[in-house]
Amino acid sequence: MGALRLFERSLFKKNREYFFLLLALANIAIVFIVITINLVLAGQGVRIFIKEGLSFITTSAWSGVKESYGILFALGGTLVTGGIAIAIAALLAIGSAVTIIEILPSWARAFASTLTDLSAAIPTVIYGLWGLFVLSPVIGGLISTPPLSLLTPYLGSPGSLGTSLLSASILLSIMIVPFSTAIIRESLARIPKYIDEALYSLGLTKFEVVMIKLRYIRTSILTALMISYGRAVGETVAVAMVIGNVLNPDFWRIFSPGYTIASLIADQYQNAEAYTYMVPAIFGMALILFLIGLGINIYVSIISRRG
Repeated sequence: MGALRLFERSLFKKNREYFFLLLALANIAIVFIVITINLVLAGQGVRIFIKEGLSFITTSAWSGVKESYGILFALGGTLVTGGIAIAIAALLAIGSAVTIIEILPSWARAFASTLTDLSAAIPTVIYGLWGLFVLSPVIGGLISTPPLSLLTPYLGSPGSLGTSLLSASILLSIMIVPFSTAIIRESLARIPKYIDEALYSLGLTKFEVVMIKLRYIRTSILTALMISYGRAVGETVAVAMVIGNVLNPDFWRIFSPGYTIASLIADQYQNAEAYTYMVPAIFGMALILFLIGLGINIYVSIISRRG
């Protein structure tokens, strides 16, 4: 056994340079692939910006027959659904993390954490099916009954099966909760025990201690929510199934069906090659979606370093 281990060590010493070289090449390959994707997006997408100019972003017109493309309705739908989703997910994620770490007994924490993490592994198409046949009809029924029905003149009406921007937002919030919960939960668990003891020694209640600890990890909470927001704006399959896929210039009317950038790409790419400028328009949308994700990641990196 000693001779075998000595041989393995000598073999590793001889080949470790090649091993680390292989790792370096793998990292270089990943960077090269990302750069290549960005060049393709920019090269194809610039054609639609040359044709439409800023009206590609500032107008709501999508017609392959007229070769007229404006994605304000999809961009607005992306921001609206993502904003509503992250607002709902913030409450659910913080509540779940506090429940697991601060309220549940130690023997139940591992089970609850595992169950929450497993929900992130459910395929998005399953979320989409559940959202289409269960969640959307429930949301549509609530919208059609008072007091929400009184808001339909201002916020619109749902489509068939209750599809709407609101249904997509609620479904997105459910999908991103596990990501936010995991980060917030781990941040709460890493707070030193002596901080708890110091706070309780001051005579504070459980609620006051929890609120102080949440302020202590506020940077981690913001990071978790921003990462989840990036996940929400890029979701495609589940959103396309429940949002209704209707060109809705009034994207703030959240009771009505609409589009996000991701769902518009998924809905239009099959017929894109039949038109001259629809393929560049799709690449232009993908470039904008990439820039949104890049901006979110840069912001997360900045606040993480400050924290």
